[in-house]
Amino acid sequence: MKYTAHPLTPDLWPQLEELFGKVGACNGCWCMYWRIGSEYTLRPRDENRKAFRSVVKKGPPPGILLFADDLPVGWAQVTPRTNLDRLERGRFTKQVDDVPVWAITCFFVRTGWRGKGVMSALIDEAVKFAKKNKAPALEAYPMKTQTRRSNSGMYTGVASSFERRGFKTVALPAPHRPTLRLSFRKAKAA
Repeated sequence: MKYTAHPLTPDLWPQLEELFGKVGACNGCWCMYWRIGSEYTLRPRDENRKAFRSVVKKGPPPGILLFADDLPVGWAQVTPRTNLDRLERGRFTKQVDDVPVWAITCFFVRTGWRGKGVMSALIDEAVKFAKKNKAPALEAYPMKTQTRRSNSGMYTGVASSFERRGFKTVALPAPHRPTLRLSFRKAKAA
């Protein structure tokens, strides 16, 4: 399957809404978890939707939408780590060093499109997006698992998918939760 990706700009908001549906992706998160933490569960889903729409309107694009023809089939949040306050408070997502990395923090794949390479395509497109925006590196905080878990538990991605694309472990806060990084700048010679 050939996919195309586009940064999420205000003109693509209707396609994101259609992809996320009435539930708002993962239990009404509307990609606000990494911005405000579990508070997103305490407020109405529509408030999360409005808050994320404000993020999109303000810009720059907070991630990418993936399409199969005209159908939105996947989403990945890709943005500078500094835009996601919750990462620093997370048990498995603390800052490793002072490199101003971008982060790919979550995925959402349309029901019926899972297992069709959408997440892999989203990772590839996230790398291109971060490079285009001159990020020095892209970090991810996926699950390392040998067994399939629930879709809701895998919203950060699967470690092996990142590793196949050259991401390297830069921290291991827990055996099942590596911090993986793909550096775009060449290391300076000693």
